[in-house]
Amino acid sequence: MASLGVKLQLNRRSSAVERRNLVTVCRFSVKTLLDRSCFETIDDSSSEFVNFVSILEHILSHRVKGQMTWFGYESPRSFWDYIKAACSRVPHNCIQSIESMENVRSSRAKGRAWIRVALMEKRLSEYISFALKDLKTTRRFYEDGAIMLAEEAGLLADTLIGLNTIDFSFCLKGEGVDGGCPAVIDYTPYLKFTQNADSISSDEEEMRTLGSSGSESSTPDKAATAASIFTEQSNLVSKCKRFEQKYRLALEQKGYLEELVRLREAQLSDAVSHNKALQHSLAEAHLTHTLEKEQLEFIVLELQDQLTVLKNNDLRSRQELMAHLTHQWPSPDKLDTNAVALDTMLYRKQAGQWEECFQSLEQLSADMSLSQNSLERSHTLSLEVRPSSTQWLLQGKEETPSLRGLCGSLTSVTSYKSLASLKSNECLASPATEVSSPGITPS
Repeated sequence: MASLGVKLQLNRRSSAVERRNLVTVCRFSVKTLLDRSCFETIDDSSSEFVNFVSILEHILSHRVKGQMTWFGYESPRSFWDYIKAACSRVPHNCIQSIESMENVRSSRAKGRAWIRVALMEKRLSEYISFALKDLKTTRRFYEDGAIMLAEEAGLLADTLIGLNTIDFSFCLKGEGVDGGCPAVIDYTPYLKFTQNADSISSDEEEMRTLGSSGSESSTPDKAATAASIFTEQSNLVSKCKRFEQKYRLALEQKGYLEELVRLREAQLSDAVSHNKALQHSLAEAHLTHTLEKEQLEFIVLELQDQLTVLKNNDLRSRQELMAHLTHQWPSPDKLDTNAVALDTMLYRKQAGQWEECFQSLEQLSADMSLSQNSLERSHTLSLEVRPSSTQWLLQGKEETPSLRGLCGSLTSVTSYKSLASLKSNECLASPATEVSSPGITPS
């Protein structure tokens, strides 16, 4: 168990040291490219650029997972597969352009071509930052302990921003894009020894000692002059180196700040354009809302007017219907007056008919008494009955007779029906019928 823990600790240390070495060398390489770009154009023939591409390829290929085949074996995979999957959603990316290149076929060659195109577009840092945000895809392509999964990946993306100040020019059909040869990092430009001030003073003391011992025959003035000249030259060289280092540092900071300002300006312009688009869409939405509100208000007013008209029409129809029913069926007082008048008229008509009937009967009985003696008794009886009947008829003519006992009340529909049935009866028959039946008397 102790040996296993020590082994794991050593593996972690070696992985951390490897990550730190690659990131540090990458920073040195970027600084070297920035310094070189001040004096000459960077292209495929520059040794600094070749070394930078090799370092970046090692970083992107650090602990890349292999691809499982149908037989359970892992086939090697290039970092181009990860870039193609993670950067496919970058706006205006160059993935499809590189995929359609005829002379670039292998995955390693496509990855190298992508690095050159991204540097010419000045978007290499943007591609790396966008890929690092897709953590799910990054974990799918890299093992634990890889640089792309560590904290150094964010520092790498920030370091690559400085390359946007350099104008690169590459030929994508050259030998540098060929994926046949592996990338080898040259560490010698970054392993130079820098002597400190104490060491320089000790070396000067040694040179004075050697000069004084080797030239005993020379005069003391010449030895002092030579020592002063040597000291002055060493001081000038050290000052020149310090000034050169400060100049390079200032130049690097200047390029970084210029690129940062350019990036912030681009972000600000994008934000301003996005804000304008949002304001325009907000104004359109407000105008549409206002128009819809006015239309709805107009529709509501129109519906209210229609509802008012319908209510008035309904009220008018109800009033007309009530008036029609009121005129069709008179009031009870009118019905009583009309019924009394109708009773009087019918009774007078009936009394006149009965008078004519009895007069004809009297004439007939007189003729019969003269012609037939056997009917004297009947004629006498008829003469006796006649005064009483005539008196009854004359006494029955009242000023306000009523037929309510016969027909009922005339204030209802049933009374009108009974009156109609009364007209059809023999009591209200025509005079011809009454003449043919002399034996009928009013009841």
